[in-house]
Amino acid sequence: MSYDVEKPDEQWRAELTPAEYAVLRKAGTEPAFTGEYTDTKAEGVYSCRACGAELFTSTEKFESHCGWPSFYDPKDSDAVELIEDRSHGMTRTEVRCARCGSHLGHVFEGEGYPTPTDQRYCINSISLRLAPDES
Repeated sequence: MSYDVEKPDEQWRAELTPAEYAVLRKAGTEPAFTGEYTDTKAEGVYSCRACGAELFTSTEKFESHCGWPSFYDPKDSDAVELIEDRSHGMTRTEVRCARCGSHLGHVFEGEGYPTPTDQRYCINSISLRLAPDES
């Protein structure tokens, strides 16, 4: 797969903290209820911590009480790519940044949240950087 932003592994390791690298580049997961954006209510745009691509906005963020930031839709449908993930003995849909291929989290459907899409993009805080609105 080819991305607009591609870097050798050594460069990703140099630019990201070990925790960021483990999640963004090795598809790890931060512990539940520990991420800086889990309960954030600030308005703004959430971008990929690895490449800066705009991914989600506070408008689509909702309280799911799952331990990670949850969004019902990406900012633009082409901002993320969805990939079948069969790791850990289950089938899930991985969410990656469409610009650099970094792991963001997973998306789940049909859980009954009162959102317009009935989807929950369960995203690691450490994969994101919030740019608060200036207002």
